[in-house]
Order: sequence, then C-alpha cells, then structure tokens
Amino acid sequence: MADTQPAQLALGDNAARQLANATKTAPILSTISPRWLTHLLQWLPVEAGIYRLNKVRNPQDVQVLCAKRDESELPSTFVDYDEKPREYFLNAVSTVLDVHTRVSDLYSSPHDQIKEQLRLTIETIKEKQESELINNPDYGLLASVAPEQIVYPLTGAPTPDDMDELLTKVWKEPAFFLTHPLAIAAFGRECTRRGVPPPTVSLFGSQFLTWRGIPLIPSDKVPVADGKTKIILLRVGDKRQGVVGLYQPGLPGEQSPGLSVRFMGISRNAIASYLISLYCSLAVQSDDALAVLEDVEIGKFHEYPDTYK
Repeated sequence: MADTQPAQLALGDNAARQLANATKTAPILSTISPRWLTHLLQWLPVEAGIYRLNKVRNPQDVQVLCAKRDESELPSTFVDYDEKPREYFLNAVSTVLDVHTRVSDLYSSPHDQIKEQLRLTIETIKEKQESELINNPDYGLLASVAPEQIVYPLTGAPTPDDMDELLTKVWKEPAFFLTHPLAIAAFGRECTRRGVPPPTVSLFGSQFLTWRGIPLIPSDKVPVADGKTKIILLRVGDKRQGVVGLYQPGLPGEQSPGLSVRFMGISRNAIASYLISLYCSLAVQSDDALAVLEDVEIGKFHEYPDTYK
C-alpha cells in the first residue's frame, strides 16, 4: 500500500528551534512590591544600634507669661526631661543564602546565578522589612499608635468624614495615609458615591489618590482580616517630630543603608554561603505624629483570595 503522507517540502518549526537561542528573562519574583513606605520615611543613622528618644516631661507645666509693660519681675520656668526615655534597638532581618559552586560555575550565562540569587533574596528581605515596619509588635506603626489616636469609622466603609477625623488627630503637617490597596478602592467607591471623586497626585512616576491634598499610599503589608483593614496617617521627619526610620550605617559588606552581604566561605560539600542582613527599626517621636482608622470595611471580601488575611 502506497504511503499517502505528503512529502515535507521545508524544514519544520520543531526542528528549526533546535538551532535557535531562546531569549531568557531574569527570574520574576511575583511578591515584589513598590515598598513606598521605605521611600517616604526619613532614615536616621543609629550609632551602636541604639536610638534613645528623649521627651519633655509634663510639657503643659512649661509656663510663660506676657508681662505688663510696667512689671520688672520676669516669670521663671524650666523644661523637665523624662528620666526613663524609651530606647529603640535595631531589628535584624537576615538569612543565609547557599549556592552550589557547580551551579554558579556551569550555569551563569546569560544570567549570573550568584547575582540573581542574591538579588531575589535581598528583594524578599526588603519586603519583610516593610512588613516589620508596619506590623512588628514592638516598634511597628500599628503597635505604636497611642490610644487617643485611634479612630473608628462612622459606617464601616472608609468615608471622607472618617479621613477628616484622622486629619484632626495628625493635623500638624500630615505626610501621607498608608493602607491596603483594597481600602483605597473602597474609599474611592465611597467618594464616587457621594459625588466627590478624589484627585490624584504623581509621586515617583506613579499616580496616587489623595484626600485634602494628602496622598493615599498602598501597601499589601497592612493586614486584612474578616473583610476589614486599617488606614494609617503619618507625619514624618526628624525636624517635624514625626515618624522616622532607623538604620545602622557603615556595616561590613554594606550594599545599601542598613543592608550587608558577607561571603561566609565554601563548605567541604562545595556550597558557597552568603550572610544577608538588614538592620532597621522605626520610632514615633511624638504621639500626635501617628493615628489609625480601625475596622475599615473593604466590601465584597468574598471575591478576594485568602492571601489578604
């Protein structure tokens, strides 16, 4: 019986691909976020890993008077200091990266395996840093809010009235709101429903919603649970007695402020090890530099994955 298969007239795609070079991307890490919080904070270098926050004791007791023109007696006063100021100690976010020398020797073209492993690990550490700045039970933003600086929404969903209430708590040069992207979407819906769509502002080449001129900065590190989250309002900067970030300068193997990479050697099993450490903390210099809107309902929570919890 004759073969009815048509004769191949040209080189096929599958065979041709064996001679072609595929364009290879660097590894894509889906958990990388913009980490706006670390960009917007002022970072202060800390000697010996300790930051002592001195405060005035009983500031209302500092008295000054407007003396009458004919009075020769001048009022006297003094400013007392807290005898037991809080001290902040830098927190370490660290890990040891292991790379087999055979892998780095044989498979480092076109992308250097050690360079890529370090890059991806450092990105993960920086993501953890932002989470700690918000959620650390000792120094994080949410753990540092004074009781009188906590606000609760009027209706559940974040409204312009709620944001105005936050602004009464941090009225001295507020810098930005910080919240989960789902809360920003919920606030946008409430504004649109009321006919007051919030304007936007451009920062770092990106667009952000604003309220009363204050940008709403998104971070997926702000916790979401049972369809509720929080909105934080900050004043930042040392001169404003605001929220500041703390880091250790001059580390051995410093790659960026507070971040170091140190080669630890090669084991008998041909494993090269690198110690990656990031030292940081956060301080709220004045109670009125930080406020939070609690129990913010984001709506339609069943449509979002459990990773937001």
